[in-house]
Amino acid sequence: MSEFSVRAVAEGEQRACLDVLSQALHGKAASDETWAKMAPSWPAAGKFAAFDDHGTPVGIASSFETELTVPGGRKLATAAVDGVGVRADWTRRGILTAMMAAQLEDIAARGLPLAALHASEGVIYGRFGYGAATYGKSVLVERPRARLRDGVGRDGMVRLVSPAEAVECVPALYRRFAGERPGFLARPVMWWPGFFDRIVTGDEGYRVAVHSGSDGDDGFVVYQTIDQRDRQAPERGALLDIREMHAATPGAQAGLWRFLLSVDLVSAVTGRGRPMDEPIAALLTDPRAVNTTEVIDDLWVRLVDVLAALRARTYGTAEPVVLEVLDRQLPGNNGRYVVGPGGVDRTTADAELRLDADTLASLYLGDGLFSDLVTAHRVEVLDAAAVARADVLFHTARAPWCGTFF
Repeated sequence: MSEFSVRAVAEGEQRACLDVLSQALHGKAASDETWAKMAPSWPAAGKFAAFDDHGTPVGIASSFETELTVPGGRKLATAAVDGVGVRADWTRRGILTAMMAAQLEDIAARGLPLAALHASEGVIYGRFGYGAATYGKSVLVERPRARLRDGVGRDGMVRLVSPAEAVECVPALYRRFAGERPGFLARPVMWWPGFFDRIVTGDEGYRVAVHSGSDGDDGFVVYQTIDQRDRQAPERGALLDIREMHAATPGAQAGLWRFLLSVDLVSAVTGRGRPMDEPIAALLTDPRAVNTTEVIDDLWVRLVDVLAALRARTYGTAEPVVLEVLDRQLPGNNGRYVVGPGGVDRTTADAELRLDADTLASLYLGDGLFSDLVTAHRVEVLDAAAVARADVLFHTARAPWCGTFF
């Protein structure tokens, strides 16, 4: 049996590593043309790979540096893990574990307090300290049943833009949305080419519409229409599917929904991974025209530096609580932390609640409650009075949401 080694990817090795990732995810190797477009977005930096004894890559763990908004609005340096895979004939040999360990050690050495990813499977990444920290809902809005209430979404206008215009205006618009919603991910320059090449300027029929309000452009939506006609239903309207939608204000959001629901020859509008607190039904005269068809985990977060991450966010008004954190991958995080509205510090005081790193990560952005995870036996209670205080301290009024796939 061949041995393997894990090391940082060197310049010139990226394409072979991308082919490993594509194969692991049941995709095709990149053509010369595709690689020429992708290369600027896939640098060697932040990548670790497993190599066989001939120097051929058989596994890859990739990341890039960005910023994540945490409760209170601070933007915290984050390693976005954008690809992990092992070649099919090399699985079940410890390669994934070795690559994730090397990646975490590197992220910690670079001083990044957080890491984040989208999990292909829900059972893999908890053992590496990641927890599902944001969720999204899939919605289906029926037309013509869905009519907006009088006045909703009328403060502004929407225009369709060409792919060339979208390349110019959409990144700048997205930067306007970097508000205080926890989970919001900054998109570095290297993220955008892949988005435009695959979605906006591709051949799948995506369109881009921009909303303008009193202060100028303040929202955009990327969508495609899917033909649903067949021999049994030749007059069936198309399905309008939202790829992504972002807005700087609730009014801009409502204006984009008004536009989507006004497109002719459409029987329904769908969107996947929308914010859990997006009030679509409240905009309509018939709230039953909106159906939530799925709730899915979205962004998984990992506290690489627990103290720095806890200190970066704000907390609700409650008496402090002492947490004991257990981190098997990064033992430097092990210990007790006193968390309160006035700040966070390490402490030698008796722990009131004990939890693993992945559980803390799932609560970090403000989604979920300690009390629910007590019921799930993911939080050990040493002082029953601390549970309610922890709920108040960590939970946020606005649901965390990412809205960026990577």
